[in-house]
Amino acid sequence: MAFISCKRSSTSDDLWKSPLIPEDFPEAFYPVDFDTVSQKEIQLGRELFYDPILSIDSTLSCASCHNQASAFADPGVAISPGVNGELGVRNTPTITNLAWHPSYMADGGIAHLNLVPIAPITTFFEMNSSLEGTMERLNSSAYQNSFERIYGVEVIRTKELMKALTAFQLTLVSDQSKWDAVQRGTAEFSAAELQGEELFMENCASCHVPPLFSDFTFANNGIDSVFTDQGRGRITGQAEDIGRFKIPSLRNIALTFPYMHDGRFASLNEVLEHYGRSNYDASADDRVIQIGVLTQDEKHYLVEFLHTLTDNAIVSTTKLGNPHE
Repeated sequence: MAFISCKRSSTSDDLWKSPLIPEDFPEAFYPVDFDTVSQKEIQLGRELFYDPILSIDSTLSCASCHNQASAFADPGVAISPGVNGELGVRNTPTITNLAWHPSYMADGGIAHLNLVPIAPITTFFEMNSSLEGTMERLNSSAYQNSFERIYGVEVIRTKELMKALTAFQLTLVSDQSKWDAVQRGTAEFSAAELQGEELFMENCASCHVPPLFSDFTFANNGIDSVFTDQGRGRITGQAEDIGRFKIPSLRNIALTFPYMHDGRFASLNEVLEHYGRSNYDASADDRVIQIGVLTQDEKHYLVEFLHTLTDNAIVSTTKLGNPHE
């Protein structure tokens, strides 16, 4: 189910005017309504996002694993360490363009964006806190005054914390890459990038659908025949879903290495080595099997094209950065 999204506008000085929902994006799945989200609410969410107070020992913030400079992923780290160096099993994804995700996490186990922060806050190998402990710390801090001004509550509850964090995350809209500029007629691809685009549309776009470069469904991409992490199967309990993971967006893919749900591939070249071969387990998605063998030149052109999906604006704009610095 899709919800009507608010397009770019500037109706009030109290609004976070940019980025809003791009005119050339589809409708969002998450009910975005920036006409009712104030800049103060977004700013509160931003402060919380960068504050380690949410972790049990105040050592880890959301931004510890979602780094702005890497499009809010964790560059070069296969599995991000949590409190006390605990490790989970999955690579940290980018959290840009979350309004278009019909579900969240690599297995789609969370259906609503407001619920997403609960998982990292309470998971032992991430922030290792409890909701009760987190609320106690927040209510004993200067945040209590901010929540009272914005939400009219004397005691901070989980509901208001999730609303604030969601408000900020919804501003992480990535739509200023070279690819976007080409689509809008303000830039042109190089010859290599153009060849890469043609190869991409032929071999990759059935899963990584522009302009979001994913269809956000679940697929077995052929990396394993036996899965210690059952992926979507862990949620549905269906045998056919074992080994299926949510198809990630390729926006800013050059910045969000390493790759795959467990971060096993360090580079785009390694990813294309995987997809450009001919032998896959029978459980792999047909769209992967049909790609066929890629030549070295074809891999080169595809990498050139994938670099056009990098959005230099979102990684550098100060209003998305750490407000505590």
